[in-house]
Amino acid sequence: MPAPRPSARRRVPVGAAVDVGAYSVHLLVAEVHGHRLTPLLDESSTLGLGAVVDELGELGFEAGYRLVETLVAYADTAKGLGAGSIAFVATDPLRRAADAAAVGTAVAARTGVGIEVLRHDEEALLALLGVQAGRPILHQTVLVDVGGGSSEILISGPGADPTAVGLALGASRMSRVHARSDPPSRADLAALLAEARHVLETAPDADPKDLVAVGGTADNLLRIGPPPARRILTVRRIEAILERLLDAPAETISQQFGVRLSRARVLPAGAAILLAVAERYGRDQIRISNQGLREGLVLASVHAGARWRDDLAWLAHGWSL
Repeated sequence: MPAPRPSARRRVPVGAAVDVGAYSVHLLVAEVHGHRLTPLLDESSTLGLGAVVDELGELGFEAGYRLVETLVAYADTAKGLGAGSIAFVATDPLRRAADAAAVGTAVAARTGVGIEVLRHDEEALLALLGVQAGRPILHQTVLVDVGGGSSEILISGPGADPTAVGLALGASRMSRVHARSDPPSRADLAALLAEARHVLETAPDADPKDLVAVGGTADNLLRIGPPPARRILTVRRIEAILERLLDAPAETISQQFGVRLSRARVLPAGAAILLAVAERYGRDQIRISNQGLREGLVLASVHAGARWRDDLAWLAHGWSL
């Protein structure tokens, strides 16, 4: 049988995912080749929605307007890159914002895409899907997704349903409460660690072979200090990073290591969370994945279509092509 003419060949599907978080709003557009993604665009806008909701209990007109305009621009960009599926999801800020439904209605009216406000377990499952790229879990794994307003812990293993919980541990929120100086004092650090350790007492028990972290805060901690040979943060390295963060203001850290200033301000809290996670699960090192929620969302929306949310638990188990 002759090969199909180029015009008749099946196009590579393109998916777009937008994650509305407490710290930033992030767009990923990627081609989907089975389990593998080829990114076409990866960009973010720092809107600081978590702080707004902390103060007002809602987004309000100004922050709501900025979010709507950002999502309209992202939808246009994704369509221009050929995205056949576009998914908007929101995490901590819209879970708590009193006007989340009204903002979602405005976004849907302008873009034709609704905002799915994720539960904590759904957020963790998407992150797992992104880390595994749809491949089955081979050994017990604990995944931590460090966000600005909250963190998710997910435990998964071969043949077992994943267990996920959301914890009130957010790098941005903890920084506003405990990091009262710049750079933070040792008393500030002690308060950050005390809260992280206390909250993690409620996390599910596990004895993982693999401890993996996702999210922008975890990823940016890799930049502090000499470049690591692998995407690994050991307990010793986290402790060394904390010492460096205690020794220099956020602006210096930002300039020296190429981290956004707003992100540099929350790194002490993020490092404290990861150190407490390593202690909680008795691991000396944490693997930092550069794949996560958005990659999982692209895979889910392309492979499962509009019903991806209903199929998320099945998708997170992985599948064969």
